[in-house]
Amino acid sequence: MNRVLRLREALAEAIADDGIVTRAERVEDAVSGVNIEHLRMTEALLFAASEPLDEASLASSLPEGTDVTGILKELQHIYEGRGVTLTFVAEKWQFRTAPDLAFLLRREKPEQKRLSRAAIETLAIIAYHQPVTRAEVEDIRGVALSKGTVDALMELGWVRIRGRKRTPGRPVTYGTTEAFLVQFGLESVNHLPGVDELKAAGFLEAVPPSGFDVPTPSDELGPDEDPYDGEEAGDLATGAADPFTPASSES
Repeated sequence: MNRVLRLREALAEAIADDGIVTRAERVEDAVSGVNIEHLRMTEALLFAASEPLDEASLASSLPEGTDVTGILKELQHIYEGRGVTLTFVAEKWQFRTAPDLAFLLRREKPEQKRLSRAAIETLAIIAYHQPVTRAEVEDIRGVALSKGTVDALMELGWVRIRGRKRTPGRPVTYGTTEAFLVQFGLESVNHLPGVDELKAAGFLEAVPPSGFDVPTPSDELGPDEDPYDGEEAGDLATGAADPFTPASSES
């Protein structure tokens, strides 16, 4: 039985007896003279290090007389075949993920996108006035709405097509998504900031214009709104279902 197996058996026995610290002597015997406390300290230093450490650096942080070379060899044996291994690189030591498990740590960094002023205004209008059509958004903003603005919000997953108005032309209606609520920490669209909160945040004047009121958005279909049929997506792609003219005047 090799030293690694004897060490594991000694550790398991010590843990079973609830005495891993007080039974350190038995573990030391199993590690062929390596001081278990020095081994634990070395392991902690390597684990916390942001870059590889050489033996001199480790020795400077360990008690005088520590057998750094012997401890490193023991740690290398202990972590052999584990998810994390002790690797010797550039004459230094470092804990690294086992090469065959590197695929688990693939990092996917989302691309950061900055919303235009037009997109922010459009998002706010859709959030507070949903269900709302493109024409209604344009009427509120006072400027034509380009296709790219809504596309950007839908690509982010914050806006969706939710239905069709029962009016001539059957224009689609827009609303916010669950991802929108998650992004802004809202329980539902009914928890959007009201007049008092908007005033406190400085988004509204202390005395709003006469007749001003914050609309009440709804996740439910309106009385003049039918659910959107996804099969109509082809019509949207051609512009037949929701005609518009891209405008370069949008700001």
